Amino acid sequence: MRIGIDFGTSYSAAAASVGGRLHGIRFGDDTQFRTAVFFPAAVPDPNDFVLTDELDAHVEAHMRSARAAHRASVDAWRRRVADANALPADRRAEALALAPEPAPRSEEQLRAAALRSVRAGWMDRRVRESRGAAVRVSDAVFGDDAIEAYISDGFGHLVESPKSMLGYNLLPNAKKIILHIATHVLEHIRLSATQQLETPVRAAVLGRPVEFKSAMGPQGTQQALDMLTEAANAAGFEEVSFLEEPAAAAMHYHTQRATPERSLIVDVGGGTTDVAYARVGGAERAPRVFGSWGLPKGGTDIDIELSLHAFMPSFGRGDPGIPVHHFREAASVHSPPQQKAFRSHDYRHAAAPFRQRLTALQRLGGTSQLNRHAERMKIHLGTHAQGRVDFAFIEPGLALDLDRSHLDAAYADFLDRLRVLLERAHADIGERPESIFLTGGSSRAPVIQDAVRTLFPGVPVVGDPSLGVVSGLAAAAALEG
Repeated sequence: MRIGIDFGTSYSAAAASVGGRLHGIRFGDDTQFRTAVFFPAAVPDPNDFVLTDELDAHVEAHMRSARAAHRASVDAWRRRVADANALPADRRAEALALAPEPAPRSEEQLRAAALRSVRAGWMDRRVRESRGAAVRVSDAVFGDDAIEAYISDGFGHLVESPKSMLGYNLLPNAKKIILHIATHVLEHIRLSATQQLETPVRAAVLGRPVEFKSAMGPQGTQQALDMLTEAANAAGFEEVSFLEEPAAAAMHYHTQRATPERSLIVDVGGGTTDVAYARVGGAERAPRVFGSWGLPKGGTDIDIELSLHAFMPSFGRGDPGIPVHHFREAASVHSPPQQKAFRSHDYRHAAAPFRQRLTALQRLGGTSQLNRHAERMKIHLGTHAQGRVDFAFIEPGLALDLDRSHLDAAYADFLDRLRVLLERAHADIGERPESIFLTGGSSRAPVIQDAVRTLFPGVPVVGDPSLGVVSGLAAAAALEG
């Protein structure tokens, strides 16, 4: 069985064409899931503590130190008593009252205290080891549940939007980690599809952007495709092919049209925005794609900008004592290197209340919670004039009241780039399209729909925000199979 997979920056989905009918693969109660995976760490169990010869030597060392400390405190007490006895009678009683005799401790008490200290040290070391390496891969959690588990579990590793890192120059260890994550996401999809379709799934058509996010140009896109192929093979797919996401959306629209027309396909996803111009509909088996254009920006970039413009002033953005790049690092939850860099900063000397707020944001799950608020507020302000964000997880009573101006500031750069992309596509086409098919999760935003309509006045705008791409990938998979 061959399926279509939309391995997205923000959300992923899969579908198959079975007997000419679309069968969407379900992940829990939904037909898509957030592209995030959490690997729980092997949390140390205090009952595993065993007093080895080495640890027993540490206990003895603690007891020797405690005895020495007690002797020193007794000597100091005796000196204070002698000094007090030398004082006049009217001051002697008060001075003696301020010099209580150190309480004696039995060997059993000393050993019990030393044992507690050694056990605590052993637990701390096990915790550090579990955070660094020991993850329970078999217990991987996906989607929104991954973020909830990361916040509540306290141990483990969370990676959001692994697709956004595939096109960058990665060190060998980082590349290995991203491959590992992508493999588990694709394996999760394959096993879910196999179970629901009741037949082994061993082949797939994967969607791909026209251009991956990258600082390496075309080489970055090729690297991303190579890594996705390797991850898919490791996940159990024996055959893998790729289809540009706007071409997949054109395939979906093609299956819906009885008569042919020339349509501009605009796919606004979480990490990238892609455009294609195609002849869709009619008797042909597949649409004819005349050209495609890509922009490595999408909904996640708007989330970051909203966080920077609306949230980060409450954390010190604008304070000359805090470098501005710290705030972009905190907002970039899809980038483990930037998240690691943010958590490494020392804010002990930052001005209050920013010191306390940034330190709280560095805690496990803090930036993930902040990003979820940004995503939700972006959606809310798309249809409401005002909104309120509760940051009680940072500081009791901390909240922000936002309005449409904050959303406009977050969208400004993206909309400028989108207009340039669409104008370039329009110039290359050289004619007025008969329709615009708008798809991708971020295409729901009214400001994006308005921008498209403004650039193409009078052209009908249709679309399917959630399933346009994955439906087309499933149709393409059926043609290949």
